[in-house]
Amino acid sequence: MTVESTAARKPRRSSKRTSAAKTPAKTQEGSGPELVQLLTPEGERVEHPDFEIDLSPDELRGLYRDMVLTRRFDAEATALQRQGELGLWASLLGQEAAQIGSGRALRDDDYVFPTYREHGVAWCRGVDPTNLLGMFRGVNHGGWDPNTNNFHLYTIVIGSQTLHATGYAMGVAKDGADSAVIAYFGDGASSQGDVAEAFTFSAVYNAPVVFFCQNNQWAISEPTEKQTRVPLYQRAQGFGFPGVRVDGNDVLACLAVTRSALERARRGEGPTLVEAFTYRMGAHTTSDDPTKYRADEERAAWEAKDPILRLRAYLEKQGLADAAYFTALEEESETLGKRVREVVRAMPEPDRLAIFDHAYADGNPLVDEERAQFAAYQASFAEEGN
Repeated sequence: MTVESTAARKPRRSSKRTSAAKTPAKTQEGSGPELVQLLTPEGERVEHPDFEIDLSPDELRGLYRDMVLTRRFDAEATALQRQGELGLWASLLGQEAAQIGSGRALRDDDYVFPTYREHGVAWCRGVDPTNLLGMFRGVNHGGWDPNTNNFHLYTIVIGSQTLHATGYAMGVAKDGADSAVIAYFGDGASSQGDVAEAFTFSAVYNAPVVFFCQNNQWAISEPTEKQTRVPLYQRAQGFGFPGVRVDGNDVLACLAVTRSALERARRGEGPTLVEAFTYRMGAHTTSDDPTKYRADEERAAWEAKDPILRLRAYLEKQGLADAAYFTALEEESETLGKRVREVVRAMPEPDRLAIFDHAYADGNPLVDEERAQFAAYQASFAEEGN
């Protein structure tokens, strides 16, 4: 299995610069608004007057490794769900640059509030990938301590984590700390009232929070044009803080823009909205069939902008990574996939009656009745098998 192509079902300071540095600082994505880009889909470095970044060869290779291993983990999780080992899985395929770039911009004392798709950010925060899978297998409600990695538990309710992040950031400011907070959400969540409320509170209280919106073009089956009449990053203007659109498939740009927004928050200058313009190459979740609402040509166009392939092209052109490096990374990715498989299959079967245990602190007769009915229903399957 090749990490770069199979998962898609198709085929940190350096002084090195390419001749493409004279390319216009801002590039266009179709006929849409301008976006920050530092690495083109062809793997050429470009400059931007407001967002400069200078990474070492080791840091560049590190970003590439992060994206490759995150994609391999994601592919394995998708396969495990198809094999019946997980109840559901939300793939990040195509969004690796947005997550790794922003995740590597964080300091250890920053705090992250994710949705349910930030597997790459979790990787950057040091969360064991296998801990992400317990919830999707139904054996826990999140397999990690949020305070250990400053990475909150996954949030299923759409958009609510932006309010949690804002409140936490307000507390950080009152404590006098210089750390920052980042909240992740998607283009669909941007239509939720919770997000608008978070924008209002963060602006009024000058909270040190970055709102990182991964605009992957589709809120399940609804395209972005059904969600908004203006580019998402421009919504920040109405709340009184800046917004910026970044090429979400460009890991360097995502790193530079997020780092700048976090530093602005730490200086006490308030919130920033970052719109990472990217694409969900897979399904919304494994219960979704995107072929019902998306054209194959659309996906093909975005596959040409693959975030992993563009950074590999740059590494190869600049002589920053050789064949031995890529071979070793492929072997490492296969080892990761094998470990994920083994750990998930060793997890216990979910306790189907556990959903009733904590509905009420002291129990409830109606819940007891429902538990008994469900237990009898489950037992009927065993009786039929005899």
